[in-house]
Amino acid sequence: MRASFGSLSIRHAMTAPFADFDLHETWKLTSDEINALRNKSGATRLGFAVLLKFFQAVGRFPCDAQEVPRHAVEDLARQVGVPPAAWYRYDLRRRAVAYHRAEIRAALGFREATVADGEELGAWLLEHVEYAPGDGQLARVTAAAYERCRALRLEPPTPERLERLVRSVMRTQDERFAVATAAQLTAETRALLDALILEVPFLRSGPGSATLESIQAEVKKLESLRALHIPEALFRGVSGSVLRAHRQCVAVQESFELRRHPEVIRMTQMAAFCHLRSREVTDTLVELLLESIHKIGTKAERKVTRELIADLKRVNGKEGLLFRVAEASLAKPEGAVKDVVFPVVSEQTLRDLVREAKASGRAFRVKVQIIKRNSYRSHYRRMVPLVLRALEFRSNNEIHQPVIKALGLLRKYLDSKDQFYSSEEDVPVEGVVRKALRDTVCETDVESRSRIRRIDYEMCVLGALREKLRCKEIWVVGADRYRNPDEDLPQDFDQKREDYYAKLKVPRAAKTFTDQLRREMAEELGALEHDIPTNRYVEILGKKGGWIKLSPLPAQAEPKNLDALKGEIMRRWSITTLLDILKETDMRVGFTDVFRSATARENMNRDVLQPRLLLSLFGLGTNAGLKRVCAGQDAATYKDLLYVRRRFITTAHMREVIRRVANAIFDVRQTTIWGEGTTACASDSKKFGAYDQNLMTEYHARYRGAGIMIYWHVEKKAVCVYGQLKTCSSSETASMIQGVLRHCTTMQIDKNYVDTHGQSEVAFAFCRLLGFQLLPRIKAIHRQRLYRAESGRADAYPNLQLVLTRPINWEMIEQQYDEMIKYTTALREGTADAESILRRFTRANVQHPTYSALAELGRAHRTVFLCRYLRLEALRREIEEGLNVVENWNSANGFIFYGKGGDFASNDQDDQECSMLCLHLLQICLVYINTLMIQQVLAAPAWMQRMEPEDMRGLTPLIYSHVTPYGSFRLDMSTRLMIDGSEATPAPTWPSAPAAYAG
Repeated sequence: MRASFGSLSIRHAMTAPFADFDLHETWKLTSDEINALRNKSGATRLGFAVLLKFFQAVGRFPCDAQEVPRHAVEDLARQVGVPPAAWYRYDLRRRAVAYHRAEIRAALGFREATVADGEELGAWLLEHVEYAPGDGQLARVTAAAYERCRALRLEPPTPERLERLVRSVMRTQDERFAVATAAQLTAETRALLDALILEVPFLRSGPGSATLESIQAEVKKLESLRALHIPEALFRGVSGSVLRAHRQCVAVQESFELRRHPEVIRMTQMAAFCHLRSREVTDTLVELLLESIHKIGTKAERKVTRELIADLKRVNGKEGLLFRVAEASLAKPEGAVKDVVFPVVSEQTLRDLVREAKASGRAFRVKVQIIKRNSYRSHYRRMVPLVLRALEFRSNNEIHQPVIKALGLLRKYLDSKDQFYSSEEDVPVEGVVRKALRDTVCETDVESRSRIRRIDYEMCVLGALREKLRCKEIWVVGADRYRNPDEDLPQDFDQKREDYYAKLKVPRAAKTFTDQLRREMAEELGALEHDIPTNRYVEILGKKGGWIKLSPLPAQAEPKNLDALKGEIMRRWSITTLLDILKETDMRVGFTDVFRSATARENMNRDVLQPRLLLSLFGLGTNAGLKRVCAGQDAATYKDLLYVRRRFITTAHMREVIRRVANAIFDVRQTTIWGEGTTACASDSKKFGAYDQNLMTEYHARYRGAGIMIYWHVEKKAVCVYGQLKTCSSSETASMIQGVLRHCTTMQIDKNYVDTHGQSEVAFAFCRLLGFQLLPRIKAIHRQRLYRAESGRADAYPNLQLVLTRPINWEMIEQQYDEMIKYTTALREGTADAESILRRFTRANVQHPTYSALAELGRAHRTVFLCRYLRLEALRREIEEGLNVVENWNSANGFIFYGKGGDFASNDQDDQECSMLCLHLLQICLVYINTLMIQQVLAAPAWMQRMEPEDMRGLTPLIYSHVTPYGSFRLDMSTRLMIDGSEATPAPTWPSAPAAYAG
């Protein structure tokens, strides 16, 4: 029997992600296993089969019936010929089940773990499991314990016993790490760290807006942190999760609480906090510098523009005026201007022409430069010594060394009051000063010697520095986001090149890759060429050198029964409060179990913590605030909720909670209503107003006004799998890739719908290499061009000639293929965030060879997409429907995030991100409960029979006509406010309606 049951498959332990398994292979019973069930029937037959296959898959027995995926139970029930409901009648606490477990253990060659086995397991975990405290470490160590038990062919201890063992291992790991870290700190550094505890609130505060005062404050923070002299190698090789966990412990505690810890713990936490804050403050200082440089130019341009608009009168019909002046001048070439020209064109008109020419020509640029110079000299120049003394700039590229040398020259002259640089100085000009500004920067003295004005040169150096920092050609020592760009790439790429190619599922040979894409391009161009003559919606016109005309798709039939379905939901669950929806979701999913204190100890009873967590999440997610939601609550005060917010609610916890609820929605969905699992999602951003004394808030050119953006990824049935904060000017392409790669739900995304702003040539290239389709709705479709796959006959594809352009440079792609794979691997492995990596590939850095190759690859892949987009009506409709889903999600944001006018009322980025994630949680809980409500209504055959294809197509769980986001309102006419002795005045007795009108 032991051999007949087969071997144990290697699977994830503890909470195994069964959705990643091959369902058929994981739960398929072999003929020998079916024979072993011959003497069993009913619930016993199905229960034994479930225990057997679960143990084979996971390495342990299930703790309860709900732990086994429903689809697994249904599949096994079908194989053994027993109804699936019988599994839930199989009592796991019965004595007979203990016999079944012993039989399965014996068949698979396993035995029960003893006390000695537990001690050996703990010792093994200490030696072999990586130390990485923080969110997810308990699950990681537990998974390693299950894997080890499986390797030793042991049935793991009970979950309670194993948790005690794992937590003991984690405590020992913490102590070892703390002792090793504290031992490397000198006595002087320890004393400084202790003294710095009182300054923790100042050190963790935000920078404010880009002003000289903010720069001065950040420089002061950086000086305090660097004065500690923490060894550079102290945390070398330590994962970021370790440092972030210790940093969070410091961030949530008051000074007196920090002092209570043992010295080694206190020193380790403070050292980790200061190490990370030093990198963060360095990044912040760079951001302030970039924003200040940008502000100098924009303020000057606005000022000059306002002055010119007040004085400017645009002159229309310039060609006609020129013709009349030329005709009159040729008729009387010897006459005076006032006699010949003024009668034809008035003197005032000519003055207006002169003003317009000055406003649009070199005079405008000169005036802007003068105002910039005055602003910089009188105010912003004071930031240069602060920044140059605090930051060290470097570059790995020889082309940009002139900027580095120029910064050295500025540093050398910090204490000088000379207006010009010495004639003996080697002042870099090429690559630093733009040609249009060289006349302003350089002047000739009385002896015909060229001299360089320091103020104007400094402005040019800062402008060049900003440009190179933004594309990471220049980096900053000690920074994180602006660190050495080589550190963004996987350091073991050369050693694991074959593994990384295999993970991306791309050919190892560059020629094989380009040949595949070349054939695909040729096929799609040929298909579009054949389709154009008969396509009702697409025309290639000759205007403006080639114009693609795309007609709108016809409207689809309107759903007939969705309003009735919403009415039935309103009748059954009338005016459901959003807080009740959040509570019900927690009762079913248990997401509040995720929230654990950031500190080492947690003493609050979970029954007390749960309602406080729900109230805090509701207050943050609706933007009503913690003070408002605790009004009328006897169990929690504002101070209680504030404590819970600081200690328990972190961004990592919130993302894990959202992941659980999203996966719960995927699990409860009925395929007869929602269809098979989708692999497509749509992404788009939405602007929210926000306080402006921070670096996240920016002015949005399209939506007007200052604010921040939230970028959502929403699958086709309204489940948002990822949300992220971004600035108004940051790349939507980077946000799109970040969400696809980091959503962490069980959903596998292979298609992503975006609008025009979410796509670019580089985005097409990376999506091709990452293995998912980028499907944009391109606004300016008429301007698009198709690239040729081959450089052969120019007359190929006659129907497309007007919109065809040059052939793709395949040689360039092949030369940079390995580098492109390296950057793609960095995105996939998360060695740096997508924004940091894609910052290198912008139009400001066109000289980068990998950027040129990525752009060329993107052009090829976009040509393939455009051919399909123009040819396939179904693809265009699919993209439109997907984007409608994310736009519906955006519209629901305002319904839920109603407090404070829908603006983010905080300048702290962590608070902003936490509010965003709470909004995400409330909205996805609404989708979860609505999914259950809709399924309950449609469970009635009469309702399901009414649903037509149009109704099923338009069915969405993101509805809220039956929901009130505010809660319930209670009016008590027997009470009064305690104002001017009114508490002693009895409430009036309201007369009946007839008496009220009597007399």
